[in-house]
Amino acid sequence: MKTVLAKTAGFCFGVDRAVSLVYDLVEKGEKVCTLGPIIHNSQLVSDLESRGVKTVENVSDCPEGYTLVIRTHGVEKSVIEEAQSNGINFVDATCPFVSKIHRIVSEQPEDTVTLIAGDENHPEVLGIRSYCKGKSYVFKNENGLNDIIANCLISENMSLICVSQTTFSLKEWKKCEKIIKKLYTNCKIYSTICNATADRQEEAASLSKQMQAMIVIGGRHSSNTCKLRDVCDSNADTFLIETANELKDIDLSVYECVGVTAGASTPAPIIKEVLKTMSEEIIEKEVEAAETVAETADTADKAVETAAPASADGEATFKEMLEESFREDENSKVVTGKVVNITPTEVFVDVDGRKQTGVIAIDDLSSEPVDKPEDVVSIGDELKLVIMKTDDNEGVLKLSKKLVDAFQGWEDITAAKESGEILEGTVTAVVKGGVIVVTNGSRVFVPASLTGIPRGQELDVLKGTTVRFKVIETNPARRRAVGNIKTVANEEKKAQQEALWATLEEGQKLTGTVKSLTSYGAFVDIGGMDGMIHISELSWSRIKHPSEVVNVGDTVEVTIKKLDDENKKISLGFKKIEDNPWEILKRDYPIGSVLKAKIVSNASFGSFANILPGIDGLIHISQIAWERIKTPADVLNVGDEVEVKIIDVDFDKKRVSLSIKELLEKPEETIEELAADEPAEEEAPAEEPVEEAKEEVAEETPVEEEVPAEEETPAEEEAPAEEEAPAEEEAPAEEEAPAEDAE
Repeated sequence: MKTVLAKTAGFCFGVDRAVSLVYDLVEKGEKVCTLGPIIHNSQLVSDLESRGVKTVENVSDCPEGYTLVIRTHGVEKSVIEEAQSNGINFVDATCPFVSKIHRIVSEQPEDTVTLIAGDENHPEVLGIRSYCKGKSYVFKNENGLNDIIANCLISENMSLICVSQTTFSLKEWKKCEKIIKKLYTNCKIYSTICNATADRQEEAASLSKQMQAMIVIGGRHSSNTCKLRDVCDSNADTFLIETANELKDIDLSVYECVGVTAGASTPAPIIKEVLKTMSEEIIEKEVEAAETVAETADTADKAVETAAPASADGEATFKEMLEESFREDENSKVVTGKVVNITPTEVFVDVDGRKQTGVIAIDDLSSEPVDKPEDVVSIGDELKLVIMKTDDNEGVLKLSKKLVDAFQGWEDITAAKESGEILEGTVTAVVKGGVIVVTNGSRVFVPASLTGIPRGQELDVLKGTTVRFKVIETNPARRRAVGNIKTVANEEKKAQQEALWATLEEGQKLTGTVKSLTSYGAFVDIGGMDGMIHISELSWSRIKHPSEVVNVGDTVEVTIKKLDDENKKISLGFKKIEDNPWEILKRDYPIGSVLKAKIVSNASFGSFANILPGIDGLIHISQIAWERIKTPADVLNVGDEVEVKIIDVDFDKKRVSLSIKELLEKPEETIEELAADEPAEEEAPAEEPVEEAKEEVAEETPVEEEVPAEEETPAEEEAPAEEEAPAEEEAPAEEEAPAEDAE
């Protein structure tokens, strides 16, 4: 019988997270209780109970001094509020995908009607409904949805959304989604079935079409396990079991190929136990068949013995020669020994049923390098060993533990190749074209292209590290295996990213690490996913390159400005509002303030001076001196530092008017006399100088580096041009009322 295990069988991310959380708390010595069973698996719950973890049904039942863990399905909103109000120390292990549904429904207005696809009595659905502000209705299939539509008076004008339980049947969801889209065109539909659940159901459907029978492992009260059973049952004979013990009631001998899958709450040890039991049953049947053959052979032997007895000259009979051919060679035999002494180079053991002394050389202890035998074995250990050589003259058996480990490890490797199981091993060597990974005493070669290390980078960074990999190819004749680290890393990264994405929100503040820089921004790792800070979001002042503000490896605090759910892109903000130079100007420099400024450019109608990083103000020609001047360049040069007085600020248009004149002593001549001698309008026309200034400022302002297209840098939309170049926008301000022309 051929057995095939589904690749997606077993714990999903949310369940694994919750279970690991409880075990971690227990290992830290904390007293723990869970609000209801942490998952739908009685065996795992029993194991937790044996470690002191209590299960309570109500928040009020939590014993004093205990940490309360909220289960993966989540709970009703009132339960969280009760725990908070009672001061109970609790940890929320609600699956991030469930928490996301809570956020979706809670953000809707009170007049919104919520349709929920799922089991109305399931804890997850009860929790979702508690977060709905308006009316909510639950349907578990197409018929249930039609009943709601017929009886609940939902009109097209109503605000309507639809979500689903994370473990809802994907096939049923597609049917219901089609009905909703047809009847309610204004309905917002959120596909909230967990990706892991959808993948598991799709694989189960595909696998069951190829198999004659399916074994589904999981709790009978588990929603996702029951969905798997229903998916498989339409294609093959399907059996739902919770433990390996239930296999004895199922006759699998009538099937040539059997598929195995498991629900999201099924621990890996239970899956392995089921597979092991199935294998043992196959072996037992083969043994029974072999015994039948042996009985037939024994009858034949007796007939041969009767027909041809041993010859008088002592020659062996046919039966004796047959038995001799099956006699096991002493060498290569597997024996059991007990460690009695350890030296720096050897381990001595007493071998069961043997008078010879057993010796294991340090090189035969393990396939991995060994510094001291004590690192591998201890006195009193019982070991499975292979006899490498028998030296009767010295009364010594030369033994090997490494060969037994390698044999067992090879069986694990071949099994993992068939099942797609992920193995762990240590990278022990870097060889030509790849690395060697040792797992359970067996060596696996991983090509450089499948290590996950970028092309051109040294593979030495992997040496000595523990890696997770899949076996993709085996050669039983040469006992060679090829592994793939990259695929496992990518799958785990994808799962991590999906879990992280479910927790992200616009406006959320995060801490990340600068991963790389480009001409248009900085990419930041925020815990498994990369977001981009556009160059315009790095500084309030103009910069030519992100390296002026951040460097690769820097730890930065960022804010999520925009989430692109379709393309899974994250736009980040880095600038802080308190660092905005216009906010600093408003706060610290009211009109009338005097400060140092640096002349940055001259125009025919005035000079521009930098007063704060990112802010240039205009000193109109009429505000440079009390006496009349022909051009600002006659008095001020670019680079000069001068004292100026703020005489006006327009925060909406980002314009600042400055004066040097008001800080100077007024001469005896009056402004009227000066105006009478030389009319201002003839010397400084209002309109023409503005246009000339734009050209002059444009010439003096360096061209900014070209920024890629908008879709590649979504943060660009949020950096208005006005903030980037205030100098060009400020010129027209003085055009409206030049001081001397008014006089």
